[in-house]
Amino acid sequence: MFTHIMVGSNDIARSQKFYNAIFEALDIAPSEVHANGRLVYAQHGSRFMVGKPIDGKPATGANGGTIGFEAKSPAMADAWYKAGVANGGTGIENPPGVRETANGPLYLAYLRDPDGNKLCVMYKEPK
Repeated sequence: MFTHIMVGSNDIARSQKFYNAIFEALDIAPSEVHANGRLVYAQHGSRFMVGKPIDGKPATGANGGTIGFEAKSPAMADAWYKAGVANGGTGIENPPGVRETANGPLYLAYLRDPDGNKLCVMYKEPK
């Protein structure tokens, strides 16, 4: 559905520590800082990138925006959440766990990255 997602950061080294940790929990390779100053994480043809805003203004989290990632199990979702909190993220909303939704029960965990971007990891039991 989409080719890439880009979020802003005010501190690339801090973001690299955070994102390398949460993506490692999802079996996604870590990123080095590329020549253009960005972090790039890739899986299945999609890219998630982190960089300083091109306009030179401070990066801010999107108000009302959430970026969701898929976990292969509740344990993987828990590892993602723990890695995020241990590396500068902030747990938000309810603790990780099952929530009843219009799409049936989902295992969800939510974090804010060090720059305030809202992230979610989701596991849905296969039918």
